[in-house]
Amino acid sequence: MEGVLNNSIHNTLRVFFLLSSLLALTSFASLTTAKTHNHDFVVQETKVTRLCKTRNSITVNGQFPGPTLEVNNGDTLVIHVTNKAKYNVTIHWHGVRQMTTAWADGPEFITQCPIRPGGSYIYRFTISGQEGTLWWHAHSSWLRATVYGAIVIHPHEGYLYPFPKPDRESVIMLGEWWDANPIDVIREATRTGSGPNVSDAFTINGQPGDLYKCSSQDTVKVRVDSGETSLIRVINAALNQQLFFTIANHKLTVAGADGSYVKPFTTPVLMLGPGQTTDILMQADQAPARYYIAARAYASGQGVPFDNTTTTAVLEYKTATTKPIMPSLPAYNDTATVTAFTTRFKSLRTAPVPTVLDHSLFITMGFGINQCPPKTPAQNCQAPNRSRFAASMNNVSFVFPSNSSILEAHYHGIPGVFTTDFPAKPAVTFDYTGNVSRPLWQPIFGTKVYKLKYGSRVQIVLQGTSIFTAENHPIHLHGYDFYILAEGFGNFNPKTDTAKFNLVDPPLRNTVSLPVKGWAAIRFVANNPGTWIMHCHLDVHLGWGLATVFVVEDGPAPRQKLEKPPPDLPVC
Repeated sequence: MEGVLNNSIHNTLRVFFLLSSLLALTSFASLTTAKTHNHDFVVQETKVTRLCKTRNSITVNGQFPGPTLEVNNGDTLVIHVTNKAKYNVTIHWHGVRQMTTAWADGPEFITQCPIRPGGSYIYRFTISGQEGTLWWHAHSSWLRATVYGAIVIHPHEGYLYPFPKPDRESVIMLGEWWDANPIDVIREATRTGSGPNVSDAFTINGQPGDLYKCSSQDTVKVRVDSGETSLIRVINAALNQQLFFTIANHKLTVAGADGSYVKPFTTPVLMLGPGQTTDILMQADQAPARYYIAARAYASGQGVPFDNTTTTAVLEYKTATTKPIMPSLPAYNDTATVTAFTTRFKSLRTAPVPTVLDHSLFITMGFGINQCPPKTPAQNCQAPNRSRFAASMNNVSFVFPSNSSILEAHYHGIPGVFTTDFPAKPAVTFDYTGNVSRPLWQPIFGTKVYKLKYGSRVQIVLQGTSIFTAENHPIHLHGYDFYILAEGFGNFNPKTDTAKFNLVDPPLRNTVSLPVKGWAAIRFVANNPGTWIMHCHLDVHLGWGLATVFVVEDGPAPRQKLEKPPPDLPVC
């Protein structure tokens, strides 16, 4: 019976995908129905009780998670952000293309200076050519531990999903919770130079679930009726952890990811890196009962501490009162399951992948050790061998500016904020995933960017390293979606690995999971002017310098030029 149901779902999906292709040819007509949505975001302290303790947390509008923004493809969002908290803040609209509106992208000191306490800023941008699930979050220090929410993007008004209309829709946001102020946690780690304390719990829609102390009463319930199909939008908003996700006894049909549709495939488990979203269709085809929705860590770094707990919600059939059934989840280090999942993604249709390249970059990514000078106090050098942890791309550990954003410096021609000498390849070729010699562990520090002319066709091979230890890194590029051509383990070999590239229907994503001790190849066209950070979405690694910035110049046409800075842009 299960096979019949799955075949039925897939046959129906094929028909709807064909119909959606025809609808896409006339979608321009829906532009006349585009709307503008105004929202007020007040960043403030709010008392939040979790794990038997109450503390002040930074939230938006007193909500944790924050408000869900629901729009149609083509709509415009105007978000009035007022900062009533005691910390600087910016808001990033994760995955939104921000075509010519880089001033609204949000990363602190990249596209804007922070909104100071008592200040405000209006973010204006249009959702263009994206459907599915994205999200928003703070992009200042570790505020995004509690400052985040979903962005649900429906098709143009009057148009259909490329699959049968679901009976229900739900948003599931996976997060992390500390029994301490997250800002204090990262400040202490910055002081010592060591790694920060791991979280005390994972959460589903802000709640830890039944397996944690003082949490059962508020466990999230997702209700369904027998025979229904639910569209469930899963978002990994965790600060520092990739997560496995499953629903007991139910198969999950993946239909979209990162605001783009994919060829549907069925899986018992998802793996999402921080920043990634996955849209799944789930048929309520089991006996009417209660089933746990569960998530736990995928922790690939050997010897790296992690939160080894499990968060749960309950999928609840109508009238069911039984004890929830617990699913099995992969082992925390099950890289084989991760690979089997991530390599199944393909674009819904044939993709316009650039085949002629203007830039071919090879960027190593991984950890480093910054050796402390002799007179540095020991309490500030608590990484191994009297050092401080660092991270780098092509051995450059990114340093955020503090007196200007990179976008303002680029737009106004302000000197001394950044240099344009980020290397297109490592200065030294070495066995990236092998036993790396100690002199290569020390990065250089700088605010180095890579410049691109408008319309440049770009390929980047992301190469993980085993410096100190190897780990899976979720790499996010602002301002762009990109095609993931292939991934693999070991050192990338251009003579043999290019044969693995999918140039027909590779998935379109904004965040790629770089395999532990492996590589991934991506391509995109630089058709969005601005300054766009590419970084690891594990926030601890971002703070250590695992980032770089692409500066994309204006194009010749009016709609290919960066808009003028808004009058209320925060000043440094």
